[in-house]
Amino acid sequence: MSPRQAIVQRGLHLEYLTVGWNCLEAVLALIAGLVAGSIALVGFGLDSVVEVSSGVVLLWRLRADRDPGLRERAEHRALRLVGISFLALAAYVAVESAKSLLRRQAPEASLVGIGLAAVSLIVMPLLARAKRRVARGLNSGAMQADSRQTDICAYLSAILLGGLALNAIFGWWWADPAAGLVMVPLIAKEGVEAVQGRTCCGEECCHP
Repeated sequence: MSPRQAIVQRGLHLEYLTVGWNCLEAVLALIAGLVAGSIALVGFGLDSVVEVSSGVVLLWRLRADRDPGLRERAEHRALRLVGISFLALAAYVAVESAKSLLRRQAPEASLVGIGLAAVSLIVMPLLARAKRRVARGLNSGAMQADSRQTDICAYLSAILLGGLALNAIFGWWWADPAAGLVMVPLIAKEGVEAVQGRTCCGEECCHP
């Protein structure tokens, strides 16, 4: 096995882990969010769904790495697909958070959501760091974008944890949708950069 093939294999293992973890995370977050009426928690669950779709795209991209001709086309397409998924998520969270604030919808406290956010805050940074190493090894903007999406999952975990904790402890109902709105610019920025092919790998930017 060549050094590049070894890196590709490592990337495949990371993406399988991403898909498995985020499937579990999505189910728990969506159920807990719907039960508690938490827009931020539902948004977090949908982010996990986006992470799953991004992981599937990257699995396809990494499998295409064996063919140098197909590799470049797959790289560009995967990068744009990941970017589109970012933008779709940003739009959903923005609309639902704004609606919740206008209607003054108060979510119930969610201990499941708090626990899930805390665990994700530990797991996601480790996974993102490992993906960045693979992205540098392959000079892959798509893999780098996917690692940024995993980073954003960690940011969302921190924001979600803060919003749910403030609501549970102090009854600040607005903290939950406000936390959702804080997510939007982070997600949208990464989406625009990925669609435009401006995601960086290591010290160089990968342009389509």
